[in-house]
Amino acid sequence: MSHVEEYVEVNVPVRTAYNQWTQFEEFPAFMEGVERIDQRTDTLTHWVTNVNGVGREFDAQITEQLPDQRVAWTTVGGEARQSGLVTFQPIDATTTKVVLHMNWAPDGLAENAADKLGFIKRQVAGDLKRFKLFIESRGFETGAWRGEV
Repeated sequence: MSHVEEYVEVNVPVRTAYNQWTQFEEFPAFMEGVERIDQRTDTLTHWVTNVNGVGREFDAQITEQLPDQRVAWTTVGGEARQSGLVTFQPIDATTTKVVLHMNWAPDGLAENAADKLGFIKRQVAGDLKRFKLFIESRGFETGAWRGEV
């Protein structure tokens, strides 16, 4: 398994950042390579991705969700193996540090090369920067799911 950890500071309160992150169907607006996410249940999502011409479909199960603190997931079926955790840390009343930890199993020569060359790390960093732009340009979340898992 490979691992990446990246973070971004967003100029919104922790509640706003967390609430937006729970809107999984909005991820294609800021995550490069994510074509679609369908929320099947409160804890199950179906992902359709295409990264550099390599399409994948998989299901991800939310394994832990604590409002304003963390969301953890793992894949449970499909063409990708990954797990991760995103945490939300208030810096002050209007600024939040969003930290993303992700583990994945590269498949094949191309994915292993991309991993070794730092492509995944750069993509995750870019996704977080786009999340920052997305939420800061709005100033408010597009929705929220405040349940605990």
